[in-house]
Amino acid sequence: MIVLVLLALLLLLVITVVAKSIRVIPQAYTGLVERFGKYKETLPAGLNFVVPFVDKVHYIIDLREQVVSFPPQAAITEDNLTVDIDTVIYFQVTDPIAATYEISNYIQAIEQLTMTTLRNVVGGMDLEQTLTSRESINNGLSAVLDETTGRWGIKVKRVEIKGIDPPPSIKDAMEKQMRAERDKRAQVLSAEGQRQAAILTAEGNKQSAILNAEGERESAILRAEADRQSAILRAQGEGAAIETVFKAIHEGRPDQSLLAYQYLQMLPRIADGDSNKLWIIPSEIGKALDGLGGLSELLQGGPGAPGAPGAPGAPTPVAPAPAEIAESTPPEVPPAPLPPA
Repeated sequence: MIVLVLLALLLLLVITVVAKSIRVIPQAYTGLVERFGKYKETLPAGLNFVVPFVDKVHYIIDLREQVVSFPPQAAITEDNLTVDIDTVIYFQVTDPIAATYEISNYIQAIEQLTMTTLRNVVGGMDLEQTLTSRESINNGLSAVLDETTGRWGIKVKRVEIKGIDPPPSIKDAMEKQMRAERDKRAQVLSAEGQRQAAILTAEGNKQSAILNAEGERESAILRAEADRQSAILRAQGEGAAIETVFKAIHEGRPDQSLLAYQYLQMLPRIADGDSNKLWIIPSEIGKALDGLGGLSELLQGGPGAPGAPGAPGAPTPVAPAPAEIAESTPPEVPPAPLPPA
């Protein structure tokens, strides 16, 4: 019975020793081994053996990139306005020994360092720059944090500003400013559209006026050309008519009697018209009448006919003297006197 108890105790001791000597480290982690409270070695990921009851894996460090979001931090801008800024830090442990033994809590240290650095960076900017310069704030925080946390075995990858919240009064003023700015841009765009429309309308009117003027010019040119051609053709026709008449007259050999008869036919036309108040009969009308008288004698029997000029007992014809026949003009009637005012 005692032997069985001893064997059981021995088996339990062996199991305990084996359990204490074997350490399994997960992937992307590392273990720090301490012997009697002093750092001895770093265990990689996987199966590792240590001296039981002497070596102890005191810390297991995560080597992956970590993300820590800090609560809003109050910061005062250069123009004395308080803003709340939320930050997000991306960092990675590059030296597990320094991260464990150089600082007690590197997460808290990074938070405090971020807060002080952020206040320092924002304090040199006004509100407008703070709201529009997130990239500058990120770069300033990253540079300071990377320089300081390097000795802690921590690499700050990047710093992001998650939110910047100004005071409610400033928010309201900014919203009003943005609304006014949008209204101004809308008015500017509307005015620009109206200006472009007016320019296009004026350009269209100009082109229309130019085309109308060109059309009128072409029409006037064509009308003038047509009038010129018509005048040329009319003149040519009149010239041909005159030439034909002149040729016919010369070929017909007219005598004095025919000319006198034509002259007498023109006398009614001369006297025709309401505006002809006075017309004159030239002295040559007697000769024309003599010619007509001789023509009448020839038609009635020749110069030897009774009553003809030159016959015995016949009176000698006397040429009428020039006379002027005038239509009397009615006397002018004086206007009636005006009645007294």
